Amino acid sequence: MAHVLIVDDDEIVAEIAAGALIDAGHACGWVTSGEEALSLLKWRRPDLLLLDQDMPGMTGGQVLRALRSSERNYDLPVIMFTGITGAEDEAAALYNGAQDYLRKPFDPKFLLHKVKLVLAARAERPQHRDLRDVLRDNSGWGDVPHRQRAL
Repeated sequence: MAHVLIVDDDEIVAEIAAGALIDAGHACGWVTSGEEALSLLKWRRPDLLLLDQDMPGMTGGQVLRALRSSERNYDLPVIMFTGITGAEDEAAALYNGAQDYLRKPFDPKFLLHKVKLVLAARAERPQHRDLRDVLRDNSGWGDVPHRQRAL
């Protein structure tokens, strides 16, 4: 069971997606704006975020960029969830760090399939690693004694 947060200004769409996810055994909730999502993420981190691209105020793309530049949520799995059609939008979402892209209207079975794929890809990795640890491990500085780093 995964904890999924849906961010969509269309409450009917969010309710349909939440119903499908809950019926599949996931815990699910939703908010209706990017600002609400970022506020909620300060104190609760879900396993997956379904993020609408086109919302008033803060767009899904802006939320995604804020997540990817966040020390706490840089690695949060995101499926962009949108009614916007076009290869450019899909490419931009993936380029900005989304794991997948789902167009609305959607088939609940296809939504569950996408969620399953994204969660399965994360199953082999730790849930979350502190960004400082990741940067240290990837920089090669983790094995160098402190006094030698200044050289």
